Amino acid sequence: MAVRLFLLSIAVVIMSGCAQKVNIRALEPAEIDRGAKTKKITVAPFRNDRVGLSNKIEANLVNKKINNKKYFTIVNRKDFDKIIDEQKIQNSGLIDVSTAVEVGNLIGAEAIISGSVGRVTSNDTYYKVNRVRCLDLKCKKFSTYSVRCIKRVIGLSAEIRMVDVTKGDIIYANTMSQTTKLKHCRDDSRALPSTEIVAQRLASQMAADFTYKLTPRYRYFQVDLLDEADIEYDDTQEKLLEVSIEYIKQNRYDKAQKFLIDLIDSTEQKSYVPFYNLGVIKEAQGEYEEAQKYYKLADDLVIEPVEEVSRAYIRIQSLIDKKSKTQEQLLR
Repeated sequence: MAVRLFLLSIAVVIMSGCAQKVNIRALEPAEIDRGAKTKKITVAPFRNDRVGLSNKIEANLVNKKINNKKYFTIVNRKDFDKIIDEQKIQNSGLIDVSTAVEVGNLIGAEAIISGSVGRVTSNDTYYKVNRVRCLDLKCKKFSTYSVRCIKRVIGLSAEIRMVDVTKGDIIYANTMSQTTKLKHCRDDSRALPSTEIVAQRLASQMAADFTYKLTPRYRYFQVDLLDEADIEYDDTQEKLLEVSIEYIKQNRYDKAQKFLIDLIDSTEQKSYVPFYNLGVIKEAQGEYEEAQKYYKLADDLVIEPVEEVSRAYIRIQSLIDKKSKTQEQLLR
């Protein structure tokens, strides 16, 4: 009775018909596992690098942080250039494995990133667009005319290679490319940007894509809560569910958890809804093993398939696996 009176005294916003969602942030492993585990890197000057791609990659790696801590240690490029000069090693852009091992050992790098940038391409095609213009102030009469337009496709490609100095083999080698399409008509107020400016943008995107492959990153997504009873609830149980979801919406997971546990006890552990919602809370807090336990308890109580429960059951195992791999990359 005391619980009932306490709950009835709480002002709760009435839930809408739409399912309530919780925002989840999950840290996932880098695409290139060995690259992510190789933390001390130097970026060699790329061949034909008129767009500054190697500088952009180096800057991205220098600034990359996970939980406010720098992820990579970048060996100064001046040290690389000095060794190349002193040892009279020819640098053609894409450094071969034996050269990378020799130079890397001398400057104390675990890996060397090198590359060669292709020529910026630009292709134009022309077409016409119909326009309408008024012939009087009230536009009762009008005429049509055509305007000449241009579609410009600008592209950039680069060969990028990452060599493991310690093992003497290639961690990553690929040709990356970026393209963009621009349109402009003769009556447009703004001119097309120059090919050089666009090429710089493409190089920046390419550098970001390459860095993305090397580093763990956060993924953001939403998970549905269950806000309707799956079995017959009395008034107190309905209120427990309602209040718990309101606290979840306010990110008050501690309070929400208390009410959900009360709901589990009140329903004699026969309702899967509070178990599932507890799983969502634990998932949002990054406690995936705990979330998995609650999702399993919910799944065990389900008689017919429930989409949210099935998705959660599969998703949480994937998150556990990815978390383990990410920890290996972070602790290397």
